[in-house]
Amino acid sequence: MHVENHTFLVTGGASGLGGATARRLCDRGGNAILVDVNPELGQKTEAELGQKALFCQADVSSEQEVSQAIAQGMERFGAIHGAINCAGIVPVAKMLDRDGDPHDLGLFNKGIAVNLIGTFNVNRLAVAEMVKNTPNEDGERGIIINTASVAAFDGQIGQISYAASKGGIVGMTLPMAREMARHGIRVMTLAPGIFDTPMMAGLPEAARQSLGEQVPFPSRLGKPEEYALMVNQIIDNPMLNGEVIRLDGAIRMAAK
Repeated sequence: MHVENHTFLVTGGASGLGGATARRLCDRGGNAILVDVNPELGQKTEAELGQKALFCQADVSSEQEVSQAIAQGMERFGAIHGAINCAGIVPVAKMLDRDGDPHDLGLFNKGIAVNLIGTFNVNRLAVAEMVKNTPNEDGERGIIINTASVAAFDGQIGQISYAASKGGIVGMTLPMAREMARHGIRVMTLAPGIFDTPMMAGLPEAARQSLGEQVPFPSRLGKPEEYALMVNQIIDNPMLNGEVIRLDGAIRMAAK
């Protein structure tokens, strides 16, 4: 599949990894449906990208809101050829806090609801439209690209909910790819390391530099544009299917 003249739903598309991905897709001649909970950033990104972008405010864990976003995208562009899942949150809490109180169950559930269930929710609704597409010369109708994290493999102390949610995304990649194969829809997952996203922007510069130096090479934070480049390469290469790719500069996270 090629980006040009195809439409991709990008969750978390207003900023960070999703924003960079949407920008690259539009630059390459594709269309981007920006699904995000932040209306201010979403409208700003839509304005920057022009007619090839459509912002739809939605919580990925809501069936109604995602369905509405897909309907708006279909009305505007006529088809959806890909779902790229970049929306996510990073709950931080230990099993037991300093006072011996247990991890808040609501916080754990929130991480699972947004990161894991939200990813599945978007995918299940998006493929219902992708299967209607006319297959290309390779028989391909669409593509799903999920975002896990190196935390799925190297989860740190305090990342139980986050690591569990990202591990779930890794776990559903292959069975989803196997099921969607007969429809000509590929399923891939990226597991980024430490990237320079809005979540990192609030850290002091010394902390950001320290995190970057933990990456063997290149010894810096990843750039959202590098994530977007990998998305583009996955779209272009029809043999990439059912796999998880670490995009992390060879980092292996320490316990804390």
